[in-house]
Amino acid sequence: MRNFLYSVALQWKLDIRSKSLLVTCYLVPLLFFLLMGGVFTSIMPEMKHTLIPAMIVMGVSMGALIGLPPSLAETYGSDIKKMYKANGVPICLGLATMFVSAFLHLMMLCIILFLLAPILFQASLPVNPPLFFLALALYMAVSLSIGSVLGLVVKSQAKLTMVSQLVFLPSILLSGIMFPMELLPKAFQVIGKLFPATWGNLLMQDNGFRLENLWYLILLFLVAVIVCGILLKQQKSK
Repeated sequence: MRNFLYSVALQWKLDIRSKSLLVTCYLVPLLFFLLMGGVFTSIMPEMKHTLIPAMIVMGVSMGALIGLPPSLAETYGSDIKKMYKANGVPICLGLATMFVSAFLHLMMLCIILFLLAPILFQASLPVNPPLFFLALALYMAVSLSIGSVLGLVVKSQAKLTMVSQLVFLPSILLSGIMFPMELLPKAFQVIGKLFPATWGNLLMQDNGFRLENLWYLILLFLVAVIVCGILLKQQKSK
């Protein structure tokens, strides 16, 4: 356990120095929040009640789907994997440490958004903050697990960037964070429900922590964990 915590702390320090993580987990989400928060609340004043979950969904989706996968692809597609084997280090250590480090960074981002939104845009705070953060932690875990699958499956950085964008953009545009899902065509509503962002947004709403918004996220997480386990076993056998 001590070695694992040391590895997480080391990965945390490496991530802090990473320009890619700085952009995807902090700069872009915060700029989007500062620029679009005022626009959304001016055009749709009722969005003050949903602004915090909406901005958090955008930030978490970007960090998990665009920020994490390249780091995993770089680690498991290079000689670093061989170093794990040579030193008897479990092949899953890299994934675990990057997952936890990204989780902590995204949680810091979410806390910043949570504190700034009421001050800058008079956004409403959640009625039940502990339940809100529980829903947030679950949504982050699901998003990061999907990002982990992308990072392990796609080896080419160029292809990974394209695939990550193909998952990220529909997650944002069809999740209901920018405009109500009811305004979308029926087919787009169905497609939007395939992405965790839609359910994470619903789960973090006031009185949204219900089984009907929860079961799909849990299912996605379990499937992603199983897929990651299979992919790591394949990595170990190579």
